[in-house]
Amino acid sequence: MPIRTSGGSRQGDFPIFLDRQSALDIGAFVVDDVDISPGTAIPSDGDRRIDHALQGFFFTCGPDHIRHPEPIEGDGEGRMFPLHGSLCGTPVGRTDMSGPGEPPGCFAETEVQLAQGGTALVSRRWTISADAAEVVLSDRITNTGDAPFAPMLMYHMNIGGWLLGDETHVTGTMFGEERRGWRFGEGESAHFCMPAAPTAKDGWAWVVLGPFDALSGRSLIVRFSTATLPFLQMWRCQRGSADVISIEPVSHRIARRTELAAAGEMPLLSPGETIDYALAFQIR
Repeated sequence: MPIRTSGGSRQGDFPIFLDRQSALDIGAFVVDDVDISPGTAIPSDGDRRIDHALQGFFFTCGPDHIRHPEPIEGDGEGRMFPLHGSLCGTPVGRTDMSGPGEPPGCFAETEVQLAQGGTALVSRRWTISADAAEVVLSDRITNTGDAPFAPMLMYHMNIGGWLLGDETHVTGTMFGEERRGWRFGEGESAHFCMPAAPTAKDGWAWVVLGPFDALSGRSLIVRFSTATLPFLQMWRCQRGSADVISIEPVSHRIARRTELAAAGEMPLLSPGETIDYALAFQIR
């Protein structure tokens, strides 16, 4: 199910393939006839949902848990929150393409069964900016269950590492004037998580990965609202056959759920309440 963006002032038609079998995440993202997603060049944690999602350009972690499995609080049966939460791998309930006179894009609703019981509705809208250069995502999470839960969300934008070169760097609002090499950290795999540092103008942060040798010097530019995504996480893995780097706007710092709750960083979403998330990206 494709939607299309462009290179803005540069020529190009960049199709994005939305995945109805996984909450309308993004599988392939084709730029200059090159799919920038990592495909099978990923590590595996043994979860088929995540293996499928990680092969694509974009997948959503949440809405009840992020990162690696942890025990469900107060559960006497020893159950765990699943790897990257419950949404990934959930088929979309309905989709609507935009109509005449509306910005190009697509709307979808996905009902997700939460690990600790209850349900949530993910209302997702993808739109293309007026100049067709930027893809914009608006997500709303509604607690449709009978009990409160603590919403958590992380978006993963995954890129094949072989597309990058010696001149590829990471810059952004959270780095000040620093230009970081894309092979950050030590060893074959590394990650970091830091406050996102929004701009005073609109409360959004931005991060740029580029230039890409394989994309004629273009870069990937990601913007996100820090109102509910106050951190930037990044991860890379160049181990064995895996070669991937990921930009990951996220709702929570790296810490155990119990530590986050004790610090007051796990507010509850009551039945009927909603919470909104937003980001945008482009190749330029």
